[in-house]
Amino acid sequence: MELETIGRNIKKYRIEKKLRQEDLAEKTDLSANYIGMVERGEKIPSLETFISILNALEISADMVLADVLKQGYVVKNSLFSEDMKKLSQEDRERIYLVIETLIKYSQK
Repeated sequence: MELETIGRNIKKYRIEKKLRQEDLAEKTDLSANYIGMVERGEKIPSLETFISILNALEISADMVLADVLKQGYVVKNSLFSEDMKKLSQEDRERIYLVIETLIKYSQK
């Protein structure tokens, strides 16, 4: 299992919330050092600690686990869809062209 992707996703959402490791540590009653180890994939939190981190970041588990779940692509598609809505029509069309090209030339 790619544990570092879990930590990388936690870090991504922490940064999106404009929180420092110290801020997240305070919200979860953990140490900033521990948060850093989780984000680097050196530690995997217990279920209770994982839930505490998710609640502090106000995100769902599937957002963090999307890269390690077999059905994670469904979550990723949903997240991409949300991001795409924020783009201009021109940017969306450009991205769709790239995706269509990748699909066309992918191994089938």
